Amino acid sequence: MTTAPLAGRLDGLLFFPVTAFAPDGSLDLDAFRAHVRAGVDAGAAAVFACCGTGEFHALTPEEFRSCVAAAVEETAGRVPVVAGAGYGTALAIQYARLAEEAGADGLLAMPPYLVVADQAGLLRHYTELAAATSLDVIVYQRDNAILTPATAVALARADGVIGIKDGLGDLDLMQRIVSAVRAEGLDLLYFNGLPTAELTCAAYRGIGVTLYSSAVFCFAPDLALAFHRALATGDDATVDLLVDGFYRPLVELRSQGRGYAVSLVKAAVRMGGLDVGEVRPPLSEPAPEHLAELARLVERGRALLKEARA
Repeated sequence: MTTAPLAGRLDGLLFFPVTAFAPDGSLDLDAFRAHVRAGVDAGAAAVFACCGTGEFHALTPEEFRSCVAAAVEETAGRVPVVAGAGYGTALAIQYARLAEEAGADGLLAMPPYLVVADQAGLLRHYTELAAATSLDVIVYQRDNAILTPATAVALARADGVIGIKDGLGDLDLMQRIVSAVRAEGLDLLYFNGLPTAELTCAAYRGIGVTLYSSAVFCFAPDLALAFHRALATGDDATVDLLVDGFYRPLVELRSQGRGYAVSLVKAAVRMGGLDVGEVRPPLSEPAPEHLAELARLVERGRALLKEARA
């Protein structure tokens, strides 16, 4: 069920920082701290550490705990810190307890590793994860973790489960989930969690889903915040200008390579002046021509923003 304090604090742009690595591939906590600090100073409403953009899959438990603890220290209570937790149930619980020890405010439950479970198995997985710590849990729906409306209702009844982040993009399913939970007199938070959520924000708002994660905020918080304000205030002209001239081309570039939802974002952070290193295997760096196009897109986005403000 949705309860304070976390549920009431998740209002605004959600920041999913990249995890910084040194040239030798080791964790670079100084660069990670700087990245988190810059995001919070820029206006992030929450920090989701060590999640998809943060290469959760590539971190050891020790590195994970260090990153979450660093994020907690850098935010200093100004905004909540939500940490990723994934793999099978036993490992997800282990990561959840590490996040709790590190001072996180909540968990983003990533899809279980490899297996395709039935609804009973998914429900048991998430309820056991929620029961393992005092942290509130947001369930990340995508890939092999797709919920039926009935399962969403059951999760809404479970202690500690406060929301669903949708990375599938099936608006019909999400409408049925929202309706089923509401019809039972229950409440959940819902998030648009698609890789470049801004492209589909208007559609999600149509079914009542206003929260979203912004990968663009990692490297161009000015663009992300301007879009967020335009969307919230009904400034359709600015929304359309940025969608047509920046976000849609960015999505088309992202589709040019596997793993680009992470590696392009990390490359853009480096272009902005903070050396957060490269992605870890099995991800790869973007092709040179795609990096050049990325730089042009960010420059064009800022030019469009000036045009909108003129």
